[in-house]
Amino acid sequence: MNAAITGIGGFVPEYILTNKELSTMVDTSDEWIMSRIGIKERRILKGEGLGTSDMGTQAVKQLLKKTNTKPEEVDLLICTTVTPDMQFPATANIICDKVGIKDAFSFDMNAGCSGFLFGMSTAAKFIQSGQYKKVVLVGADKMSAIVDYTDRSVSPIFGDGAGAVLFEPTNENVGIIDEMLHVDGAGRKHLHQKAGGSVKPASHKTVDAREHFIYQEGQQVFKAAVKGMADISVDMMKKHNLSSEDIAWLIPHQANMRIISATAKRMNLPPEKVMINIERFGNTTDATLPLLLWEWEKQLKKGDKLIFATFGAGFTWGAIYLKWAYEN
Repeated sequence: MNAAITGIGGFVPEYILTNKELSTMVDTSDEWIMSRIGIKERRILKGEGLGTSDMGTQAVKQLLKKTNTKPEEVDLLICTTVTPDMQFPATANIICDKVGIKDAFSFDMNAGCSGFLFGMSTAAKFIQSGQYKKVVLVGADKMSAIVDYTDRSVSPIFGDGAGAVLFEPTNENVGIIDEMLHVDGAGRKHLHQKAGGSVKPASHKTVDAREHFIYQEGQQVFKAAVKGMADISVDMMKKHNLSSEDIAWLIPHQANMRIISATAKRMNLPPEKVMINIERFGNTTDATLPLLLWEWEKQLKKGDKLIFATFGAGFTWGAIYLKWAYEN
């Protein structure tokens, strides 16, 4: 028995934060951002009291409708996020409540920008065990909640969004074929949120010092990401004797256009085989992979060989080799 993706839902907020508007908030420009990151605009969730669960809820509702799945048929919902609605309860629990999922259990996962990839592995295990028939995996982040818009090194990068997929069992030769997942906790010093956890709880001092925003040492993260994503993707190809002609699509985390291009080059893949939406959405962290699937769903064919690749805070990185399970 294998675990296959059988449907996709997605959501991005209406508000578009352009590079032009961003340049009025911090010392930057469209030329600077495009040349270094490759982002033209990003979506921002506006509205009092709206959080990650609201975007995740929209993606799951769309997914259930598209796949003709009733809320009571869902066995498990996993939400991968670095921006939960609150420290507890889990955002997954909140999404279940908002979409009417009552007879399942749910939990959150945090693996930085690799969260959705790690979540794919986790969701698949529950299916492959034979215990569950329908597992919903949601990747959602309201990154605007933890971005310091006075920080030129971070503010252009991130956007808000959510995506969701349904995993179901199959006896066909489709679904997740293999995975390579890694972490190196020593990398945490280069990319983290300084305050708000148990080591450094929130206080007037931490708020005044702006320590509840993303802290990133860009060059170190960039170098590690290029090596991590490219190496792991090539390793997966070698393990399964895959050539660039065999692969239908590379589905890379949308962190930086230069990282994506370097990974594709190492894999000897032409640009037309690489899913990219970073220019319009920015880095939506846990939502990047499902949003790519959401946008490219109609171009995917049953049996297509896909390589997913990510790199994130932790450090975390990995690749998954998946064969697409359905025609559109």
